[in-house]
Amino acid sequence: MANHHLLSLSLSILMVFHGCLAYQPFQQQQQNECQIQRINPLEPNERVEAEGGWTEFFDANDQQFRCAGVEVIRHHIRPQGLYLPSYINTPLMIYIKQGKGYQGIILPGCSETFQSSQQLQEQSQQSFQDRHQKIRNFRQGDVIVIPAGAAHWMYNDGQEDIIAIVLLDSTNQANQLDQFHRRFFLAGNPKQAQQQQQQGMSWGRPSQKGWSQEEGSANIFRGFELEILSQAFNVDPQTAQKLQSPGDNRGHIIRVERGLQVIKPPVPFQQQERGNANGFDETVCSTKLTANIDNPSHVDIYNPQAGRCTHLNSQKLPVLQMVQLSAERGVLHSNAIVSPYWVMNAHSILVVTNGNMRMQIVNNKGESVFNEQIREGQLVVVPQNFAVVKQAGQEGCRWIAFRTNDNAMINTLAGQNSAIRAMPVDVIASAYQMPREQALNLKFNRKETVMFKPSSMQWGMSAAA
Repeated sequence: MANHHLLSLSLSILMVFHGCLAYQPFQQQQQNECQIQRINPLEPNERVEAEGGWTEFFDANDQQFRCAGVEVIRHHIRPQGLYLPSYINTPLMIYIKQGKGYQGIILPGCSETFQSSQQLQEQSQQSFQDRHQKIRNFRQGDVIVIPAGAAHWMYNDGQEDIIAIVLLDSTNQANQLDQFHRRFFLAGNPKQAQQQQQQGMSWGRPSQKGWSQEEGSANIFRGFELEILSQAFNVDPQTAQKLQSPGDNRGHIIRVERGLQVIKPPVPFQQQERGNANGFDETVCSTKLTANIDNPSHVDIYNPQAGRCTHLNSQKLPVLQMVQLSAERGVLHSNAIVSPYWVMNAHSILVVTNGNMRMQIVNNKGESVFNEQIREGQLVVVPQNFAVVKQAGQEGCRWIAFRTNDNAMINTLAGQNSAIRAMPVDVIASAYQMPREQALNLKFNRKETVMFKPSSMQWGMSAAA
């Protein structure tokens, strides 16, 4: 009996040890990728067209993305465009920069709560009869969270293109495949469309895990035999063959000429957002997956002369605790400054959505690894604990920043509540070899907290040589 218990204990320890070893190279490789000597502003290096829009890809092999363990893509969905149903091995965080529409996020085991009334169905045999899982409306400024493996689709019912910036957390614990995302399509044949589009075209430098892991794959039904599909769905072989989408060359975003006929309640543009969750309405099937981060009434930091900033974390949107992500929406007025700071517990992936600004980033050696102007559409990855300062250009600047922690925390270096403000004056004077009067000025001259109006001493931030 003792030997039996000893054997069981040994096997348990071996399994735990094996599990640790399985994750160790994955984590260690990510940590080694952060030995960054130079950060560069990034732009998409691939663009893939489809019937109803296109997708742009940032190079997933860039060292900055490898350091943060994430990938970024950008979808453009034209009016009446339907992004085909699919699922991914990583959690997604989507920021809607422009446009509006609705989407389905299919959570396993949840009931079909959207259904046409029986009375309506009985009135006419020709009436549209359907039932399905909940449909969620979205609009400009919304942040949408999709758990890893959850099937989803998106439709543009507006009059302008949807522009959606998508963060894929490739090294999230939910992804146990590899360090890159893989999209599994449930419809269409994007791979065939890609092959036709590439004839006579150049998509730029091909990446090892770029398009081929995203919309470049055929849908999963193509790998099953028709007889199995026919039996599984209890349909004739002709219907089952439609699942495999033979000859479909419309790509990953298709156009629905007459619009979608779906059951959904009317939602006014100024929709009412729910308050804090109380446990009853935060069950799995009714989990809130969307929050608007552009609404000025929801800001966390506001300076009328400098700008505003809104943080979206798991305190406001509880599902973020599951995916371990958060977001920040920032608006800076002309020449305003964000206090020098560092993010204590997360990498930041910042995308400029309007205007331009200058950023400086400094590593632990006191070396400037970034000192450039970044403009609309460009992206910069800021590794954890690297010090950052931002100053808007003449036209101001807006950005969205994704962060790899559900409650990312910053520590500022100037202004109220900063590290310098928290030090005794004598510590500052001694540490920086300055008179006490200068130390007092350094500590107390900035009355604001995070966002500063332009200083009367217009030194500006010069570009690196």
